[in-house]
Amino acid sequence: MGTTVSGRRARLLVPGILCLLASVPALAAETQQLALPQVIESSLHNNGDLKAFREEKGIRDAGKTRAGLLPNPTLDLEGGTGTLTGSSAENNLAIGISQEFLLAGKRDKRLTVAERELEAYRWQLADRERTLAEEVKTAFYDAMLAEQRLKLTDRSIELNRQLLEVTKDRLAAGDIPELEMNLAKVELTRSEGTRIEVERALLQTRAKLFTFMGLPSGEAPAITGNLDNGFSLNKSMVDLKQLALGKRPDLKALEAEKSRGDAEIVLAQSEAIPNLTAGLAFRREATAIEVSSAEHKDTDYLIGVKLSMPIPLFDRNQAGIQEARAKRSSTESRLTAATRNVERDVETTYISVQNAEKVLSLYKSNIIPQLEENLKLTQEAYRLGEVGILSVIQEQKKFFEVSDGYLTALHARQLALVKLESAVATDINGGAQ
Repeated sequence: MGTTVSGRRARLLVPGILCLLASVPALAAETQQLALPQVIESSLHNNGDLKAFREEKGIRDAGKTRAGLLPNPTLDLEGGTGTLTGSSAENNLAIGISQEFLLAGKRDKRLTVAERELEAYRWQLADRERTLAEEVKTAFYDAMLAEQRLKLTDRSIELNRQLLEVTKDRLAAGDIPELEMNLAKVELTRSEGTRIEVERALLQTRAKLFTFMGLPSGEAPAITGNLDNGFSLNKSMVDLKQLALGKRPDLKALEAEKSRGDAEIVLAQSEAIPNLTAGLAFRREATAIEVSSAEHKDTDYLIGVKLSMPIPLFDRNQAGIQEARAKRSSTESRLTAATRNVERDVETTYISVQNAEKVLSLYKSNIIPQLEENLKLTQEAYRLGEVGILSVIQEQKKFFEVSDGYLTALHARQLALVKLESAVATDINGGAQ
C-alpha cells in the first residue's frame, strides 16, 4: 500500500516540478519556435562542413565520367622534300590516324571501380549525417538542460525573496535578530550570481547549437523541447546489434570500399594485357629518275595499315596488382575492426541507457515525492518560529541541489539514448536516421 501511494505521489509531483521549472515569460508571437526535428533538419541542410562534403560528389561523378571515356585518336602528318639534298623534284606527304583500343574489358572494369567509389561516397555522406545528427541532439539537450537550470535559479531567486520578506516582517515584530535578515540577503545575492553563470552557460550551448545549424550570427530562434519525453527502451541488446550491423553507414561504406578493392584487383589484372593501337595512313611520294640526261618524274599513292602492341615482357603490371591487393586487404581489416567496434558501442550505450534509467527511477520513486513537501513544511515552521533561518536555508539548498541532480539525471538519460540511436543508426521509435 505504501509503495502504491509513493508511486502515485511521484506521478503527481514529478510533472508538477517539471511544469514549475518550465514556467518562464512567454516569447513574442513572431519568434520562431524550433523543436528537435526541425533543428536536425536545418542542421543537415545548412551545416557548412556537410554542405562542403556534399559538393565532393562532383569529384566522384567526374571520376566515373573519366572512366567511361575512350582514348583520343592520334593524327599523324609527315612531309619530306629533297630540295636540301639536291633532289628538288622529290618529295613526299603522309597523313594518318591511329586509335588505341582497350582490351580485356578495361573500360567496363574502370566504370565498375568508379561506381564502387561513388557508392562508398554515398555511405560516407550518410555516416557524416549520422554523426552530425548525434552532435546536434547532444547540443540540443545541453541547451535544454541549461534552460531548465536557468528556470531553477529563477525559482531559487523567488524563494529567497520570499524568505527575505518573511525575515523583514519577523524583524519588525521583534522575533528575530537583524543577522537573520542579513543572511537572507546574502542568499538572495548568491542565487542572483548563480543565475548569471547559468545564463552564460545557456548562451554558450545555444551558440554551439546554432553553429551546427549553420545560422547567421544575427539569427537566434527559440528552441522548444523537454528533457523528459517518457521514452522506454523495449528492444533487446541482440536486436539492437542486428540493427546496427545492418544499418550503420560507416560499415556500409567499408563494405563498398571492399567491393571497390575487388574491382580494382580485377582491373589491375586486366592492365597486364597491353592495349592494341591500329592506324590508317595515306602517303603520296614523288620521285625523279635521270635517264640519258632526261629526268623522269613519278608519283605513287600508298595506303597503309599499322598495328602496334607493347610486348609484356618486363612489366605485366605486377606492382599495380600488388597495390590493389594490399588496399583490399587493408579495407577488409578495417571492416572487421569496425564491426567489432560497432557491437561494442551498442553494448556500452545500451548499458548506459539502463543505468541512466535506474538513477532516474530513484529520483522519481524515493527522492522527488518528499522534496517539495519538506521545503514547504520547513518554510512554514520558520514562519511560525519553530525553526531557525539556517534550517530554511539548508532545506532550500537541498531542494535545489536535488532538483539540479534530477535535471542532470534526465539529461544523462537523453544523452545515453542519443548515443544508442547513433550507435544503432536507427531511430529507436521507428525509421532509420
